[in-house]
Amino acid sequence: MMKFVGRSLFAVLVLLLLPVGTGARADLLGHGGMVRALDISPDGRRIVTGSFDFSAILWDFEEQRELAVLDGHEGPVTSVRFLPDGRVLSTGDDRRALIWDISGSEPRIVHELNGHTHKVMAGAVSGDGKIAVTGGWDKTVRIWNTSSGNAIRSIALPVPVNAVALIRNDATIAVGGHDSAIRLFDVRTGRAQGKLVGHKMGITELRASPNGRQLLSASIDKTLRLWDAYSHQPIRVLERHDSQVYGVRFTPDGRTAISGGRDGFIMIWDLATGKLLKSIKAHESIIWAVAVSPDGRFAISGSSDDTARVWHLATGDRIGVVTETEDEPKPWLESDHPGADLYKKCARCHALSPGGPRRSGPHFQGLFGRRVGTVPGYRYSDALKDQGFEWNQVTLFKLFDEGPDKFLPGTKMPVQRVSDRRKLSDLVDFLQQLTDPKKNAN
Repeated sequence: MMKFVGRSLFAVLVLLLLPVGTGARADLLGHGGMVRALDISPDGRRIVTGSFDFSAILWDFEEQRELAVLDGHEGPVTSVRFLPDGRVLSTGDDRRALIWDISGSEPRIVHELNGHTHKVMAGAVSGDGKIAVTGGWDKTVRIWNTSSGNAIRSIALPVPVNAVALIRNDATIAVGGHDSAIRLFDVRTGRAQGKLVGHKMGITELRASPNGRQLLSASIDKTLRLWDAYSHQPIRVLERHDSQVYGVRFTPDGRTAISGGRDGFIMIWDLATGKLLKSIKAHESIIWAVAVSPDGRFAISGSSDDTARVWHLATGDRIGVVTETEDEPKPWLESDHPGADLYKKCARCHALSPGGPRRSGPHFQGLFGRRVGTVPGYRYSDALKDQGFEWNQVTLFKLFDEGPDKFLPGTKMPVQRVSDRRKLSDLVDFLQQLTDPKKNAN
């Protein structure tokens, strides 16, 4: 099969064709085809996306920048999963599953899992990372040893497989396919353990709760269903999507879930009541996959528009977007101050003045001495609304020394720590020089 070579060219063309004076609207822009799959690492530091452009891309979550391309499949990438040790499992239309070592400067394939005779559509990994499960349109589910790459067993099904999940402390494989039934199999023996019946059409995605006691299923019948993994009984039906649902994830506490589908909405659900808590119009086209950060603050969506985007769940705001004009002065690019280089990260989300380009964070004019959460017109998270302190040398130092997620739990700021205290002091000093209201007033 001819290798797809348009990923980088397509990304460049997208940037060139944007209107003059605008920046890229996508948080994670680089694929040359729809983003079909995504996952976030257990430590929350990296994202991996899989695309119909035959590639997977590894991203830095904090800076939302590309780290490496996992270029090994000879067809569209259909699923990606982080292993607990940081490796990545990817599956593809090329009938293969690959396990990647991404610890070095260049990703490398450590195991090629061959055996499927049709598209491999889904992958799952056990909590201890010792086994991987794949499902394909060859009507089989296969279990693999992730240390050796050897096949453990194959399970035959009556329908092509779209989704797999490990439940009940990794003792049971849940399998969804082209019909409406979810089939259960014993991991150790491969024996059938029953079915979950309720959907009216094919299953598109399956996800286990953090404790493995519940299962969420998504379907082209426009619904999500929550199941008890032990009793095999339905708990509730979640209905608000206008069309097919393709992506679903539990949040880390297991109390809520997010979903995405053909309608382009991310929906946030209270699983105790089935109530829709919030809907976010995330994309103008299909959402194929969703993920939630380990701290439960952010969602990531992958779409047919070839992008992945990051969202703050509490407010529904998009994170890290640069959209408006870029004609604001950029003194940090010319300064020899030792804190100027670190400030480049701040500039991605904050303008210097109210008249500057609109960013995902509030402007910095008058930052020192300003009470937290008080910039007019900016939509703050509740984490900042309830605070009463002012920004100064001490509070800004603590913000990046402890990390925003620790200093202000629930804030929209991604996890950004500066571990080098000398560099952090330089950054705070540069911030104070840069945001002097007398210098930056309109």
